[in-house]
Amino acid sequence: MRQRLNLDMMDNDAEIDMTPMLDIVFIMLIFFIVSTSFVREAGVEIERPVSETAEVKENQGVMLAITAQDEIWLDRQPVDVRMIRPTLERLKVEQPDLGVMIQADRDAKTGLLVQVMDQVKLSGIEQVAVATREGAG
Repeated sequence: MRQRLNLDMMDNDAEIDMTPMLDIVFIMLIFFIVSTSFVREAGVEIERPVSETAEVKENQGVMLAITAQDEIWLDRQPVDVRMIRPTLERLKVEQPDLGVMIQADRDAKTGLLVQVMDQVKLSGIEQVAVATREGAG
């Protein structure tokens, strides 16, 4: 009888309540989802120009691409140069410290690159960089 009583007590002690652990897991999941910053890629392959003074920069947040055919890509979609400013203004409201990395193909027109940079600056974004490749030097 005494052995049977001990077995019943051992069964009660062996149970583990998983509810608090699941609560913590869900709270951590929500935290990571909210704190993650998503990178908006341009969506096209660009042949970047070579630069002897290229520096490695951390990701800026939004990638704009200018192709050799003078197409502008933002968030994997072609966009008109006049739509860059309102699109970036909307994104800046969501993420105030937003930065932009412009990937201009080496055969893209310089005038178009300047227009894109003007639109980025007019949207209120101060962190603007132009992507290049490191030169062999």
